[in-house]
Amino acid sequence: MTVRLASVWNTAPTSAPAQRKDRYVPGSAAHPAKMLPILAAHAILAYTHAGETVLDPMCGIGTTLVEAIHHGRNALGVEYEPKWAHLARRNADSAMLDGGNGHGSVACGDARDLPALIPAEHHGKIAFVLTSPPYGPSDHGQVRSSRDSGQPGVTKRNFRYSHDPHNLAHIPTDALLDAFTDILTQCRRVLRPGGTVVVTTRPWRERGELIDLPSAALAAGEAAGLVPTERNVALLAGIRDSQLIPRPSFFQMKNVRDARRQGTPLHLIAHEDVIVLKAPPGPGSSPPSKHAHRTHARTRRCASRKPVTTAVFRSRSCTGGGDRADR
Repeated sequence: MTVRLASVWNTAPTSAPAQRKDRYVPGSAAHPAKMLPILAAHAILAYTHAGETVLDPMCGIGTTLVEAIHHGRNALGVEYEPKWAHLARRNADSAMLDGGNGHGSVACGDARDLPALIPAEHHGKIAFVLTSPPYGPSDHGQVRSSRDSGQPGVTKRNFRYSHDPHNLAHIPTDALLDAFTDILTQCRRVLRPGGTVVVTTRPWRERGELIDLPSAALAAGEAAGLVPTERNVALLAGIRDSQLIPRPSFFQMKNVRDARRQGTPLHLIAHEDVIVLKAPPGPGSSPPSKHAHRTHARTRRCASRKPVTTAVFRSRSCTGGGDRADR
């Protein structure tokens, strides 16, 4: 299925810390993979109306909830890690106290058990799901180079989701995609008929190999019985005088420079893919289509490096060094 590239979202006019300043509680910056607040706000305003209910089944520090509450939507969050669930609750409470017209609540648990974690009165009534899958056991986190610290080498902090081996961030990519399909299936079951799901994600490089997570997320959504409707671009770069101003991580910049020195023409990743899907118009418990099952089967075959299909999420076209930290 061809998914329409509908638009480019200007979601990084200022840096991520500037977007969160005075809006999120202390400690929020410690999460290694936070969604941009303006990205979340853009999606919420584009696909929902005031008073509707928004869900994030892997809510981290609660960015989706905060932006939904500030824009007059009600928000539900689920987060596996107790530390981040606690921060998400604090952020949601802060947004409500800071003039937000919506209401927010957070449950701590595994999103694969979503119907048990979401109060029954919300089943079949949620208008919108906004989420992003984890990218692996660690991210680039916060970095100090020798130029900043005066000490040799690079130091990192706040670069792990957790040390819990059961966290989805710690499992192989193929198993992660199976789990993410399960989560999207549970989302479909609590969405209202025709409700919208938005997944934000981007590729990364692992041992020089490009991992096309956006295409895999699209395939997972189809396997979960959702219908793809759009594939948009959310900028991770500012715009100044009609020019993009990238804000890459330290490791992304380093890996790109290293690859170019070795003759591999890598480029900075300056956007997130925004996959937009719809729940079927009928009851939320309707099974996935045969086409969705075929798509999911293609996704599972990716690990064996089969010929390219729309669901293949690995590419061997990049041979430069790199790891998950270059996102």
